[in-house]
Amino acid sequence: MRQIRNYLLGLVGGALLALGTASAQDAGANSIEAMNVVQQGQVLNVKLTFKEPLKALPAAFSVAKPARIALDFANTTNGLGRSSQAFNEGDLKSANIVQADDRTRVVLNLHKVMTYEATIDGNSLVLALSPSRVAEGAVPVDHFAKAVASSHLNSVRDIAFRRGKDGEARITVDLSDSNAGIDIRQQGSSLVVDFAKVSVPESLRKRLDVADFATPVQTVTTVQKGENARMTIVPRGLWEHNAYQSDTQFVIEVKPVIENPNKLVQGTRGGYQGEKLSLNFQNVDVRRLLQVIGEFTGMNMVISDSVSGAITLILKDVPWDQALDIIMQQKGLDMRKNGNVILIAPRDEIATKEKLEFESKAQISDLEPLQTESFQLNYIRAEDMHKLFDNPAQRMLSKRGSAVLEPRSNMVIVKDTPSRLDELRAIITKVDVAARQVMIEARIVEAGDSFAKNLGVRLGWNQRQGYQFGGQGASGTAMAGARANTPGFYTTQVRDIPNFNTDAFNVNLPATPRTGNAGLFSLVLYNSALTQFLNTEISALEADGRGKVISSPRVMTANNIEALIEQGVEIPYQQATSSGATSVSFKKAVLSLKVTPQITPDGNVTMKVEVNKDTPNTRLNTGAGVAIDNKHVKTEVLVENGGTVVIGGIYTQEVRNNTQRIPFFGDLPYIGWLFKSREWIDDKQELLIFITPRIVAQGLAIR
Repeated sequence: MRQIRNYLLGLVGGALLALGTASAQDAGANSIEAMNVVQQGQVLNVKLTFKEPLKALPAAFSVAKPARIALDFANTTNGLGRSSQAFNEGDLKSANIVQADDRTRVVLNLHKVMTYEATIDGNSLVLALSPSRVAEGAVPVDHFAKAVASSHLNSVRDIAFRRGKDGEARITVDLSDSNAGIDIRQQGSSLVVDFAKVSVPESLRKRLDVADFATPVQTVTTVQKGENARMTIVPRGLWEHNAYQSDTQFVIEVKPVIENPNKLVQGTRGGYQGEKLSLNFQNVDVRRLLQVIGEFTGMNMVISDSVSGAITLILKDVPWDQALDIIMQQKGLDMRKNGNVILIAPRDEIATKEKLEFESKAQISDLEPLQTESFQLNYIRAEDMHKLFDNPAQRMLSKRGSAVLEPRSNMVIVKDTPSRLDELRAIITKVDVAARQVMIEARIVEAGDSFAKNLGVRLGWNQRQGYQFGGQGASGTAMAGARANTPGFYTTQVRDIPNFNTDAFNVNLPATPRTGNAGLFSLVLYNSALTQFLNTEISALEADGRGKVISSPRVMTANNIEALIEQGVEIPYQQATSSGATSVSFKKAVLSLKVTPQITPDGNVTMKVEVNKDTPNTRLNTGAGVAIDNKHVKTEVLVENGGTVVIGGIYTQEVRNNTQRIPFFGDLPYIGWLFKSREWIDDKQELLIFITPRIVAQGLAIR
């Protein structure tokens, strides 16, 4: 097979390469007489001896994979008497010498990519081959990371799976030692990662089903293989992978690749990705040049008969897809890729063919017989699917198609062309799926801390002549014109006989607390004749209160479906009607949670949330009805599954220091407190609203 391949290469390449700079030689005027190989240090010398001296260097090109160098000699025959010769000298494995008509191609098969310098020495052509230098920053390694000897056993501490922002799968492996040897390889459609001399705990030896994350990866399986750990990643569709390690964190990313039918090499990395080659052609026929590129790249090419002309190009170490792109741009060509076959033709010709093909398909759809098919819907309503199919703004049926709704059995009956029925069937398969459930829990926390201190005083002085206490009779009744003889003395705050507010000069600044009654301390000084009185009353109160109210509404709903739950009272109030009469209306004072969740492809939850916490305020009566303390938040937030986030909060603090005093006397030192009343208030109120969504797995319930 190798000889046949090389023969075809020689047949195609030898037929096309006629250098404009080389002088014309007579047919059969020159021939290859001998071929010798000598290794000198790192340089491998290949000497080709000819019958006649060469007048110019031959046309040549190189291929990186498989590594080889090809040289074409015009007007030259193979005089060696053999088409192949094995050397196994240095990095040169063998050579193939193929003759086609009056041209000969020499192909050097190498172990690795090498550079060469060609010189003409009399009747000989000397090729000095040297190893190709590795590009700066590139390190040729067989493994992702080579193992380094360690004194302790390495193990896997954790395995995490995440979905990236661009839909890529990110598998993170946490190792106990960063010196673990890691080998990544592709086996069939799977990706296998081996960790050398790494143990996996029993809890991590399992198969992870990650298909719901909407990434290329379907499953991740981790097992113990002897003294090594093996992770098998099973993707689907087109994908590419990238791996890197940061300290003990090894990360492998599997990215989706969107297939571009007009792209030669699939992948998301920018630029050209084909294998590199070198081309040095002068005035060569374009058709034959395209044939050579197709042969050496393994691509099947169909070249239109209208492709013609010649081209001269010198390219060195250029990706083959870039070289093909350059050739097509220079000659006004375009291509269409179907599988592994490439059609190359002028742009106008391809556009004309595609237009005729589309017109033909449109004519076929107008003449194609119609078929009838009924679609049984399981989770979506037939009315919604009927509106989707027969939407006047964007009709999904063909112009001859029709859809009939059968609501009793939740079925849609469609009559259309077979190709359109296939498209509708695929749409129903994607749309008619069970909606995922979400449990949303809100927690409303109201905390209060209040402190108040009040201090007041009442001070009175009275001088009254002739007032005296009377005694108490045997019958227990008070004597006429006299007051009951009781221990102590009742001040004006308790009794109003005598009325010290009017009969004495008073300081009336008592404590006025917000709630409750202040404590009282009374003191009366009087003379022995009971004609002069000095009464003092000190009132004081210190109140310290702490409270917390927790409300926790929760509701379960389907994905993208609004849910509402509320609990509370409705307060009646009278309202005037248009006729002048009054009617009773009701105002809600409820705790309510309204939410619309949406599950994102990466497993998070986006929610439109509206929370109300209304309570009647019985202390504030406006005369028209009971006032309502309203607490309301409305927002849209993204939360991870099972995570908790604070969607709102209000913090208020009231600090007051009130003083009432008599001018001048209240400012006197030491005794000024007898002529003033003071109040200290420090109140704190805080409201926090938490939200927690949990995606309910099918067949499971939230506990």
